[in-house]
Amino acid sequence: MTVHPVTYEVIRHRLLSITEEMRVALQSVSGSPTVTEATDFFTGLYVPDGSFATMGFQVTHEAPPVGALIRHLGATGRPVRDGDMFIGNDPYVGALHQNDVQMAGPIFHEGEIVAWAGVMAHETDMGGMNFASWCPDATEVFQEGLRIPAVKLVDRGEVRDDVLEMILAATRLPAALGLDIRAFIATLNVARDRLSGLFARYGADQVGTVMHRMIDETERATRHRLAELPDATVRVRDFLEHDGHENRLYTVDLVATKTGEELVLDFGGSSPQAPGFINATRPGLTGGVTGALIPTLGFGIPWNAGLLRPVRIEAPDGLVCTAQHPAPVGSATVETIWVVTNVVQKALNLLLAASERHAHRAQAVSSGTMATFNLGGVNQFGERFGLHLLDPLAGGSGAFASQDGVHAGGPVAVPMPAVADVESNEQVSPLFYRHRRLRPGSGGAGRHRGGDSAEIALTLRGVAGAEALVMTHGAEVPNSSGLFGGWPGATVEQRFNGEPLGPKPGRIPMRPGDVFEVSWQGGGGFGDPKLREYAAVAADLAAGLLTEQQAHEIYGLDADDVGGTTVAPDAPGRPLGPALRLVETADGVEVRTIAGAVLSRGTTRWRAGAVARSVDPTAHGITLHEDLTMTAFSCPVSGIQLAVDVHRRDQSPLDDLELHVPAAADPNPEEHGGPQ
Repeated sequence: MTVHPVTYEVIRHRLLSITEEMRVALQSVSGSPTVTEATDFFTGLYVPDGSFATMGFQVTHEAPPVGALIRHLGATGRPVRDGDMFIGNDPYVGALHQNDVQMAGPIFHEGEIVAWAGVMAHETDMGGMNFASWCPDATEVFQEGLRIPAVKLVDRGEVRDDVLEMILAATRLPAALGLDIRAFIATLNVARDRLSGLFARYGADQVGTVMHRMIDETERATRHRLAELPDATVRVRDFLEHDGHENRLYTVDLVATKTGEELVLDFGGSSPQAPGFINATRPGLTGGVTGALIPTLGFGIPWNAGLLRPVRIEAPDGLVCTAQHPAPVGSATVETIWVVTNVVQKALNLLLAASERHAHRAQAVSSGTMATFNLGGVNQFGERFGLHLLDPLAGGSGAFASQDGVHAGGPVAVPMPAVADVESNEQVSPLFYRHRRLRPGSGGAGRHRGGDSAEIALTLRGVAGAEALVMTHGAEVPNSSGLFGGWPGATVEQRFNGEPLGPKPGRIPMRPGDVFEVSWQGGGGFGDPKLREYAAVAADLAAGLLTEQQAHEIYGLDADDVGGTTVAPDAPGRPLGPALRLVETADGVEVRTIAGAVLSRGTTRWRAGAVARSVDPTAHGITLHEDLTMTAFSCPVSGIQLAVDVHRRDQSPLDDLELHVPAAADPNPEEHGGPQ
């Protein structure tokens, strides 16, 4: 139906306001620091087919999974009535992993479903072999805690206490989970009440039309955004180590093909699914893509399912990112899903960097990993407690083409990252922080440096002991990739009583006096560090963000050419990063450095023409898995660093950005049967 433009804007803004009211309701009722302070949750409104029309600014990974739950209900043909609410957490239905509990409720008007409201949040424990439901020893999903496919928890407004009791019986923290489920119900009730009022004022037909039009307009804007980017094939790989059983290396391989207004993301080259708990299901793959796509490509565009419509995700079953039942998937969010977000973020930013209009927005990879620490046991009052520490969200953000990354800026998939106050975590658990501070030099070096990560040291107080669960990827893989000669951020470093820990130590008994220390990955750098302005290096050194050794060895603080004097922004051609230019000639195109060196002709696969050298990353705080190495590429004339690539020892670095450039004109078309 036709909606007046003013009425459309009024209803659209009211729908966004209702989504914000849902957030307020959730955080007001929940007692979990994960929700109330670290904002590890999602709220949104959906049209009847499960497409999200609005979403909050919390975890963007979680927008599609609630829609998958709604579609699953439709596929089963179960009766859905006014006042019903459904709960789920099954990764093989739609959740990211079992700890992400989701609820959805239909919004009816005159017997018809006009919309759905959805909510999702991380719960500290859903049962399983280990506290916190992270189970490194798991070999199948049945060992990882309760899975709820899609169960009616509220029947026409009445809570089914038997279903709730069954769910709470599976968790080690029934009070915390029970309160959050009540918070979910309150959140959906707020949405139902507010939408009912909107229907009464403007009519359900108009509101439904606006919701669909919001998605359509975002799709049009996204297609226009894609059309502004160059047609290209982008190849990106990232890695994660240790599957919970052995320290094997896994690859998430992305070939992104952008043509006109569409984008195809092909993950077919990724590793087969793992025997351990790092796998993601197909809903997790979609969530990982969304986590990068919405913040990176959706600037200035309303965030909803329209951003995903021009994007096709391709991947066969049975990969580490499309695991098949009954593969364990308990750590999917902080392992494979996180790495999927890394590769999509890098691919999209390479496209932005090659765009004349949007090159200034290009950014290196942010906070490439989530190092997990959970603590559980019995507190000083004889009560069972549990804490999922969200402090690792304080990793560094990637550097931009035009400015440095943000210290402790967090991952790209969490647009408004937050961590609980030290005092809040100490209040709800017998933890004591020895420090929480920035780790100097952990951001990737570059002309613009990545943001530094934070680091913490924890011990116990007031109890005889507790059990920690410690795991990460990125201790031996620098996931926060730099761009155009910028270095990756430092790798994760974990220690227990001063002794280094591997990526997946798992369960660790803690006693008073024991100290756990961890620092996270900084953001990737942008451009050659030797091109950084002298004043910026000196300021970082004075602020304690660099060590003397890093300032001299990495940035060349004493070198005569420090200060950006070798940068030639007016070099001929179209910029492909700070030191590369795409130049059109009578014979086609060439990639040249700003010093004039020709690296390739007829293609943008320029690495074959650059100087390649193996590099030692230890000065950058980077530790490498035994199967990985690093290669840097430089201009053969000026020595400017053009790329720093992480790759398997048995594989060559990828030519990441291949623009679909026109072929050179044939000077003798008659000889080759061409037009005359």
